[in-house]
Amino acid sequence: MSTPDRALRPPRPQHVLEVLRSERIAPSLVRVHLGGAGLATFTPNEFTDAYVKLHFVKPELGLEPPYDLAGLRETLAPEDLPVTRTYSVREVTADSIALDFVVHGDEGLAGPWAATVQPGELVAFGGPGGGYAPDPTADWHLFVGDETALPAIARAVESLPAGARGIAILEARDASEEIGISAPAGVEVRWLHRGAPRAETVGLLAATVAALDWPDGRVHAFVHGERESMKAMRDELFTRRGLERAQVSLSGYWAQGRTEDRFQAEKREPVGQILPSE
Repeated sequence: MSTPDRALRPPRPQHVLEVLRSERIAPSLVRVHLGGAGLATFTPNEFTDAYVKLHFVKPELGLEPPYDLAGLRETLAPEDLPVTRTYSVREVTADSIALDFVVHGDEGLAGPWAATVQPGELVAFGGPGGGYAPDPTADWHLFVGDETALPAIARAVESLPAGARGIAILEARDASEEIGISAPAGVEVRWLHRGAPRAETVGLLAATVAALDWPDGRVHAFVHGERESMKAMRDELFTRRGLERAQVSLSGYWAQGRTEDRFQAEKREPVGQILPSE
């Protein structure tokens, strides 16, 4: 069977919103609220891990969104091409969407942008995508992740009905990084204080889950964060606990010691694969 020429495929739609405001919700977390007339093109989906793909361009190029990505690939040097970063949608309201960013000084691309962005700046992105929402037929729910998974976990926990049962295990640097989550009475939110990420902390989440008094019934799990930590969680959930693949949403959002671009490239290599289907 022939494959359609990529050049003939229509470009993926972009939404162009403006920054309404930003707020630092924890020492290393910044929430950016986007809205304006462009919000009319954004249709939320049903997933609590909904995400968008933000397009960042060099300011000195003077490009205005939306960006003709295919055309720019033909005219710009590789180092000048727009860079795409994926971020979970923390909240959708009638007049805005909110994205949370982990900020570590000048490290990375999106974090420094979120820390300094001003109201009125235009932002172009694609999406939303997504693939997970809590299973309403599950007996209980397990949420496990670090700061990068916090927006999706918080949104999932807050979507649960009042009678839901579950455990959320959240890894953060220290107590100052904890944020409020409106959890049902039957859902325990437990914070783990890791300090700075380092090799010794990779197994912290898996060790904590291994020590859990496992509730009765069928669990539905959402487990996302640092790649090697997620590999340890894979072994805990599938090998030791014997869960089925359909019970678990599991992936790596970043990798310790890797740039974002290298992390994305390694997804196609054995070191970057957490599950066989990836």
